[in-house]
Amino acid sequence: MEHLLDMTPEVQKELIRRAQDAYSKAYVPYSHYPVGAATLWASGNIFSGCNVENASYGLTVCAERNSIFQAAAHGERKLKAIAIAVPTETFPSPCGACRQVLREFARDCRVILVNGQGQTRITDLKTLLPDSFGPEYLTEE
Repeated sequence: MEHLLDMTPEVQKELIRRAQDAYSKAYVPYSHYPVGAATLWASGNIFSGCNVENASYGLTVCAERNSIFQAAAHGERKLKAIAIAVPTETFPSPCGACRQVLREFARDCRVILVNGQGQTRITDLKTLLPDSFGPEYLTEE
């Protein structure tokens, strides 16, 4: 689990700050539930994203996927960590689709959940998505 332990406190704070900043940009006219996410990649780059809702609800994109897709569009392929932040008292939790998209870019990674009081709960992808299905099942590694 070396990749889960090699994040400095400063990098973790920056990841959280970017996730919190991202939720302020969310487009949530229907749920009124803004979410921000920031992903840290093996390159050291951080990408953030917010949820973007659509009147055709199925076309809504979660903050986690928005962040990951932006990073992938910039060539990132190895995810180290994600921070997910909301302005509410309760902690966020990535939906099943987002957990599977996280798994596409990491067998495991740190997952930092942040509520509106700035409290954090740290877990990992293997805890959130045990016995997962990943790209190695479809390709030879």
